[in-house]
Amino acid sequence: MCSLEEMTLLRLEEAFLAMLAHVGSSILQPLLLAGPEHSEPWARECLCLLQQLHRSSEQLQEVTEQSLQSLQKRLHQPCTAGLESLLMLGSADRILQVYMEYIESYTSCMVVQVFQQVAKRKSRYWRVQFGLLQKHLPGMSFEGPVDAVLAQALRQPLVQHLQQCVLLLLQLRDGLGKSHPAQELVTQAITLYGNLQSFLQQALDQATATQALWHSLSSRLKDALCTPTRRLLQDSQDVPMTATPLRAERVLLFDDALVLLQGPAVHTFDLRLLWVRPRRHECTFCVLTPEEEFSLSARDPLGRAVWQWKVSRAVSQALRGKKDFPVLGAGPAPSEPPACRSVAYTFSAEGRLCQATYEGEWCLARPHGKGTLKWPDGRHHVGNFRWGLEHGFGIYLVPKATEDQFDCYKCHWQEGSMCGYGICEYGSEEVYKGYFRAGLRHGFGVLDSAPQAPQPFRYTGHWEQDQRSGYGVQEDSSRGERYIGEWQANQRHGLGVVVTQAGVCYQGTFQADKMVGPGILLSEDDSMYEGTFTRDLTFEGKGKITFPNGFTLEGSFSSGAGRGLYTQSVLDTAALPPDPSSTHKRQLGVGALPVESRWRGVYTPFWDFAHAGCPGELQEALLGFQVQSSRELRRSQERGSPEDAAGGTEAFLEDLLRPRQPAALRRHLGEALSAAWHPLGKLLRTLMLTFQATYAGIGANKHLQGLAQEEVKQHARELWAAYRGLLQVALQHKGQALEDEDAETSFYSELFTLYLLLHEREDGLYSQGISSLSVFPDTKLLELLDVHKHLWPLKDLRLTSNQRSSLVRDKCFLSATECLQKIITTVDPREKLEVLEKTYLEIEATVSRVLGREHKLPMDDLLPLLVYVVSRARIQHLGAEIHLIRDMMDPVHTGGRYDFLLTALESCYQHIQKEDVRLHRLPGHWDLRDLR
Repeated sequence: MCSLEEMTLLRLEEAFLAMLAHVGSSILQPLLLAGPEHSEPWARECLCLLQQLHRSSEQLQEVTEQSLQSLQKRLHQPCTAGLESLLMLGSADRILQVYMEYIESYTSCMVVQVFQQVAKRKSRYWRVQFGLLQKHLPGMSFEGPVDAVLAQALRQPLVQHLQQCVLLLLQLRDGLGKSHPAQELVTQAITLYGNLQSFLQQALDQATATQALWHSLSSRLKDALCTPTRRLLQDSQDVPMTATPLRAERVLLFDDALVLLQGPAVHTFDLRLLWVRPRRHECTFCVLTPEEEFSLSARDPLGRAVWQWKVSRAVSQALRGKKDFPVLGAGPAPSEPPACRSVAYTFSAEGRLCQATYEGEWCLARPHGKGTLKWPDGRHHVGNFRWGLEHGFGIYLVPKATEDQFDCYKCHWQEGSMCGYGICEYGSEEVYKGYFRAGLRHGFGVLDSAPQAPQPFRYTGHWEQDQRSGYGVQEDSSRGERYIGEWQANQRHGLGVVVTQAGVCYQGTFQADKMVGPGILLSEDDSMYEGTFTRDLTFEGKGKITFPNGFTLEGSFSSGAGRGLYTQSVLDTAALPPDPSSTHKRQLGVGALPVESRWRGVYTPFWDFAHAGCPGELQEALLGFQVQSSRELRRSQERGSPEDAAGGTEAFLEDLLRPRQPAALRRHLGEALSAAWHPLGKLLRTLMLTFQATYAGIGANKHLQGLAQEEVKQHARELWAAYRGLLQVALQHKGQALEDEDAETSFYSELFTLYLLLHEREDGLYSQGISSLSVFPDTKLLELLDVHKHLWPLKDLRLTSNQRSSLVRDKCFLSATECLQKIITTVDPREKLEVLEKTYLEIEATVSRVLGREHKLPMDDLLPLLVYVVSRARIQHLGAEIHLIRDMMDPVHTGGRYDFLLTALESCYQHIQKEDVRLHRLPGHWDLRDLR
C-alpha cells in the first residue's frame, strides 16, 4: 500500500503542474506576444531570453507530468511499482538538469531586466491577468510594480514546490524502516532537493547583485560588460580590494572574468587564463594572465582570504564549463585550479604575438606544452612551447607572396627561435636539411635545388648566419662538376678543388666565386697543367703542361670561339718518362684543406649535447641525417623517443657502463654505430653523408684518394673521442671519473664501410684475381708462383704423388692461411698487424719444419709464399683492410717490422690485381722495388 506521504506527494505534483500550466498560459505566452519590437539589438536579445524561458518552463511541466504519472502508477499498482519507480527518486539527475535550466533561464531574464522592458507596455492588461492568477497562486501578493509581480509569479511556484518536496520526503524517510531498500534513494532525493534550494537561492542572490551592479554603472560600462549569463561574485565596494600597478578604481569578479575599472578603461581577464599565486605579504596575492601580471591587495588578511578563495573557485568553475553545485566552492574540482590548462587566446599587446591566436596548453599564464599559434598574415606554428616561447619540435609555415606557396620549417626550436636540426621546404621547392641557430641556417646542412630548376645543384657543407660559409661541397648538375673547398657569403672563396664529370680535377684559389691566380689541373690520363684558367677550366695565360710520357709544354695559352686552344709555348721532349707510381699518387687538396677543420659543423652539435650532460631535449635537436623526409622527422618527434623507451638518453648511457671487455665493447659499439637513434649512430650516418657527397659519383676520382683517406682517419679519431665523451658523461652521472685508457678496441669495423666505398673498384679487380687463382690445386699454384719445390710442404700430406698433383687444394700452409683469415675477425688495426705478423711466423715455421731446420725466408721466397697464403685465405675487401691498417698505424712503426710486413702484403695485393694474373701468366721474378 502507498503511504500517506506518497499520497501527499501526488497531490503536490498535481498542484505544481497546474500552477505551471496557468503561469505558462497567463504570463509566458502573453510575454512572448507582448515582447519588445525586433528593431533594436537589446529587443532581440530580450525576445530570445523569453523564448528560452518558455522552453524551460515547458520542459519543467513535462518532467513534472512524468513524475505525477509515476506516482499514479505507484498508487494503482503498489505491488508491482516500488518506490524506486518514482521519477523523483529513480531519475533524480534528469530532474536536476531540468530545474537548473529553468533557474538559469529565469535569472538571465532578471539580470538584463527583461520583465521591466515588457512591463512598460500593456500595464492594464497585466493587472487583469494577475486577477485571474490569484486563485491559482494562493499565498502570493499581486501588489506592487508589474515587473516585480511578473518576476515573483515565475519564481514563487518553484520555491514553494522545492520546500514542500523536502518536507514530504523527510516524512517519507522517517516512515520507512532503516532496512527498507528505498531508504538510500529517499535520502539521496532529500539531498538533491535541498541542494536545489541552495542553488536557487544563490542564483537569485547573484542575479540580484548583478542587476544592481548594472544599475550603478554608466551606460557605456554596462554595454561593455553586461551579458545575460554573466553573474557578479564579488565587488571591491563590498570587500575592499586594490590592484597594482594598474591602479584600478574598482575590482569586479564575475563567474567568467575578472574586471578592473580604471577611469574610462576596462581591463577584462578571462578566468580560464588567470592564475592565482600567493605573495609573502599576508594581505596580497598575485594574478597572472597571458599579457598582464598584477597584485590584488586587501585591507586585512580576511579580505585577502575572501577574494583569493572566490577567485580560485571561480577559475575552477570556469575551467569546468559549468557552475558549482549546489553553491560556489562545493563542486568536485580540487581546492586549487590546475596550473596547466588548454584554452584559446588572441594576443592584443604589441610585439611578435600581436593579433596572433594561440590554441593549446598553458602553464602559469604562458603557452607551455603542445599548441598552435596563428597570425593574421597566415603564419602558423604547430608544436611544443615552453614558458611562452616555441621550444622543442615545431612546424612553422610562412606564406609567400605567390598564392598557395609556403616556406615550411620542421625543426627543433629553443627559446623562440629555430635551433638544432630541421628540415625546411621552401616555396621555391628548394629543400634544406641541417642545423639552425637563432632562426638562421647555421652549422652543417644540405641544400637541394628545386627538381625542375634550370641549374640544379646540391650543397653539402657549413653555413654561417644563413649563408654558405666555411668548408662545403656543391655539385652543379647542369655543368657536370663538383666544387670541394671553402666558401664565404654564399660564394666560393678560398682554396678549392673542382672535379668534372670528364674526370678532370682542378685545384686553385677562388675569390668572390671566381678563380684567381694560378692553379693545378689533372686529367684522367695523369696529364698535369699548372697555370691560369677560365671559369670553364680552359687554359688561359701562362702555364705548363706535363704529359704522362714526361714531355712538357710551357708558354702562354688562350682560346676563342671556333678556334680551339691556341698556344705560344716550348715543347720539351728530352725529359725522362716519369715513374708511373708517382703520377698515380698525384693528389689534390691534401695539406691545402686542413682535415681537422673540414667538417667541424658535424661534430659541434654532438659535443654541445655531450658537454651539456646529454639531456633528452637536446637529443631531439641532435637528430641526424638518417631521416629521409619531414614526415619521418615529425613522427620521430611525436613519439618522444625514436624507437621506444630503450632508445632514451638514460638507456644508452647505462649501456655504456656495462662491462667493457674487448668482445663486449666491440659488440656494443657496433650496435651503437648502427642504431639510428643513438648519438654515435647519428654522427656516423652524417659523416657517411658528407663522404658520399664528396667522393661518390663525380667525386670518385683517383686524384682525391688522399683527401678521402685523410678524412677517414680523422673521422676515426673523432668517433673514438665521441665514444669516450659519452662514456665520461655516463660515469659523471654515477659520480665516477673516466680513467685514462688506450683504445684497445674500437669501432673500426663500422668505419670499414667508408673504406669499402673508396676502394670498391680495386677490390673488385682483386676478387677477380682470387677467383682465377682458386681453381688451381696446390701444386699447380705453387709452381705458377715460382715457389721453390724444396719449400713445398707436400710430404706432410698422406696422399700419393698423383693425388697431390691433381686433387690437393687448400692444404698447404693451412695454419698460415687460417691465421691470416683472422684479420677479418679483428677490429683494431693493431690487432690486424699482429695477425699479419703471426701469419709470417707461421709461414716460416712451416718452411722450417719442411727443411728440418730453422730457416729465415729471404724476400724472394717470402713474397710468392705470401701470395699463395693470401689467395687461399680468400679475404674479401683486402684492399680496404690494408688501407685501414695503413691509415691507422701508429707512426712509431714506420720503417719497422710491421711496416715491412704490411708493405709485403700490399705488394701481394697489387700482383693479384694485375691482368696477367687473371690470365694465369704470373711473373717469374718478383720486383723488390715494390717494397720501397
